[in-house]
Amino acid sequence: MVTLGLIEKINIGGKEFLAKIDTGADSSCIDLKSASRLNLGPIIGFRRIKSAHGKSIRPTVKALIRLKGRAIRAELSVVSRSKLKYKVLLGKRTLKKLGFLIDPRK
Repeated sequence: MVTLGLIEKINIGGKEFLAKIDTGADSSCIDLKSASRLNLGPIIGFRRIKSAHGKSIRPTVKALIRLKGRAIRAELSVVSRSKLKYKVLLGKRTLKKLGFLIDPRK
């Protein structure tokens, strides 16, 4: 079984990102500007998100994510992450589909 650390290189739409692996987050998200540059869309729905900043409703898009030789079409909420270090966050729903183990020491 493949093991992930807390930060991993991923590929979305031919562009490489450093993504934060977050087992405390239910859903995955991508920065608004990054989603726009990658022409991700159309918006397929909206998701209610509860975060440290409160509750919000975010648009969601589908994207093909490649990670450690595996690929998955995942649903990502779109939100401004311009002030955050990592433009992509992978949550539990996406991580479960990929079937990885998480080791915070990596």
